[in-house]
Amino acid sequence: MNWVILIIAGLFEVGFASCLGKAKISTGNTAVAWYAGFFVCLTISMVLLVKATQTLPIGTAYAVWTGVGAVGTVLMGIIFFNEPADFWRLFFITTLIASIVGLKAMSAH
Repeated sequence: MNWVILIIAGLFEVGFASCLGKAKISTGNTAVAWYAGFFVCLTISMVLLVKATQTLPIGTAYAVWTGVGAVGTVLMGIIFFNEPADFWRLFFITTLIASIVGLKAMSAH
């Protein structure tokens, strides 16, 4: 169950990074709303990360959390922010996903 919590925490990391991206290109009340979304996602992500690390090794949990966040944020950038999706970028995202899966497979929990 804590692996599921950890993945959800990583998805909220994607949420707070995406909110920052949207806030950067917004003004006025819209920017304030994106910053509020950032703080909500950040808080939820951190609370879930703390919960997951109560039973998972901190090094593995942190690496998976940041990996899920990194992969998700890059994919959000490609899909919603028109960032490039060239071969090498996708190749390295794939290797990052393989590393996350490998950490999960090698974990004793």
